[in-house]
This record gives sequence, structure tokens and C-alpha cells, in this order.
Amino acid sequence: MKIKLLVFVLFFGFISCSNNERKTIVTISENQFLINGELTYKGRYWKGNKIEGLLFNSRMVQGIFDDLNPDTRDQFAYPDTKLWDADRNTNEFVSNMEEWRSHGLLSFTLNLQGGSPLGYGNKEWINSAFDDKGELRADYMARLERILDKADELNMVVILGYFYFGQDQNLENEQAVINSTDNITNWILNKGYKHILIEINNECNVRYDHEILQPNRVHELIRRVQNTKKDGYNLLVSTSYGGGYVPESSVVTVADFILLHGNGLNEPSQITELIQAARNVAGYTSKPLVFNEDDHFNFESDSSNFATAVKAYASWGFFDYRMKDEGFESGYQSMPVDWGINSERKRAFFKKLKEVAIE
Repeated sequence: MKIKLLVFVLFFGFISCSNNERKTIVTISENQFLINGELTYKGRYWKGNKIEGLLFNSRMVQGIFDDLNPDTRDQFAYPDTKLWDADRNTNEFVSNMEEWRSHGLLSFTLNLQGGSPLGYGNKEWINSAFDDKGELRADYMARLERILDKADELNMVVILGYFYFGQDQNLENEQAVINSTDNITNWILNKGYKHILIEINNECNVRYDHEILQPNRVHELIRRVQNTKKDGYNLLVSTSYGGGYVPESSVVTVADFILLHGNGLNEPSQITELIQAARNVAGYTSKPLVFNEDDHFNFESDSSNFATAVKAYASWGFFDYRMKDEGFESGYQSMPVDWGINSERKRAFFKKLKEVAIE
């Protein structure tokens, strides 16, 4: 009995020590982000536009990707080994994070159910950190922890997406969605992570099977996560809508920050109009606006979607997928991913980011 008690004390003592060693806390003050109590990009202006308090990010949703369908996983094989390797994917992700950070990237979106591994569209692959009843898969959690730990070390913020419309059908019912939400929220809190922003689901108005993940009810899950606390602390939460869609009042009213997507918006005026429309939604109070998906580039132009968002004081996020005729090194969403800064498009983004955020 004494031996069991000693093991219990040592085990929970280890967890406590690990949690106390966390380095990074993200908070929000009105429409600005702070890391460890200090405004992001403190004192920074770019061409007269305030950068301080913004959170530039990149869509890196496949960091813990796997395909549990043996009939489809081979299409994601690495070109050098002709094999798919989920641990290699995560290890290479982690090994590149410091370089992203050195260019001024303070945040990235990582999804527990990924995104389309072919850029756009979904087929028969199975990629989910949850099983059909909403229990957490241990191998996914191990990969997730490696990324979260490195982000914490680098003072980076993770926008963690819980659900994706290409995978939510693999949860057997609404209770499984609720179980998933509770299980991952409590896992995060018990691990002591405080550098995470929650995106309940990617584009809630796009083809979700479960009603609680759709626009009329997704605010229920936002509230559920906010009301889950440990030692008085709760996570900051939002959700996103499809490209160009103005968030609905039910979400804007309860969310801690507002997520926007710029896909399909080809004119700078459309970015400005979307930002203004979001601020005019009934129930809006001063809170950050964050683009965490936009598939437009043209970074050399001061009328790019990136630059236009900055001028309207909204954070912007890079969405980089690989076209069919592009090589392995291109794209941060299409599997397999080369996580380095080694394509013309990646280099252009990080060059512009460094100009705006640091130089």
C-alpha cells in the first residue's frame, strides 16, 4: 500500500512540476493579443500601420496527420521512402518551428482532424484524434504534445482546431462530439497549457453532419469549453466560417476572438468590407479579428490580402496548399508536407512577414 501511494505521489508530482514549467501564456485585452503579459510585436508599426497586438499566423493543420484507412494512406507516401510516416511528419514539423518563429510568425493553426490533404476536397481517408465515441487516440496525443511543447518553448501561440467537416462524420453521434470536446479540453487544461486558442471547428457553415457543429448551435460548444475550468483558468475560444462569410451574432457575441477566412476574396476592398461587417455584427464588442485561412498571395503588393488586413488592424494567416503540378516542397497543407521555407510562395510570405513584423 505504501509503495502504491509513493508511486501515486511521484506521478502527480511529476505532472505538477511539468505544468509549472510552462513558459507561454496567451491573453486578450480588448482587440489585442498579449504573450506573457506583453503586447505582441510591442511598439511595432509598418508603413504607419500599428502591428502591436496582432497575431500573424499560418495554416499548418496537418502537423499530427495520419490516415487510418489502409486503402488510402499509401497516396500520402514520402517521395524518397515511398512510405507514409506520421511520426516523421510531426518531427519535421517541430524541427522547422524555430525558423518560422525567427521570421516573426507567432502563431499557427493545427487541427485535430486536419484539413484536406489534397488542398481542397475530401474522400475516404480517416484522420482524427478522436475515435468514433470521442475518446482521444494516444498516438495523436503524443504527436500533439511534441508540437505544443515546442510552441510553448518558443513563445508561440497555437490555434487548435477541434473538428473538420471532412472528418466529423466519423463521430457516431452528437454525444461523441460532446465527448470529444470535453476530453480534449480537459486534456489541455490538465497538461497546464495556456498558449492555446481554440477553434471549435473549421468553417462551421460548411457540410457538417452533426447539428451541434453547425452555425445555429456551435455557440453551445464555445460556451461549453469556456465553462470548463481548472484552477480558475479557461481556454479562449472561437470558430470560423467559410471564405468571405460574416460571422453570425450567436458566435460573435460569445467568442473571445473572431476568426475570418479570406478564400474567394480577390479584391482588397472585399477584405476591408468583411472586417468592417464583422465589427458591425449585433453583439460585437472590442475583440481581436484574426484571418487564419486565406489562399491569396501576391505578397510583393501593398494591396495584397495580407497588407489590406493589416491596414484594417486584423491579424492575417497564410494558407498554402500544393497544386497538382507542384513539387513536394510546395504547400503546407497537401500531404506529405515539406515543412521548410523552401518554395517561392513560402519564401515570399515569410519575407513579407519579416518586413512587416520585425525589420
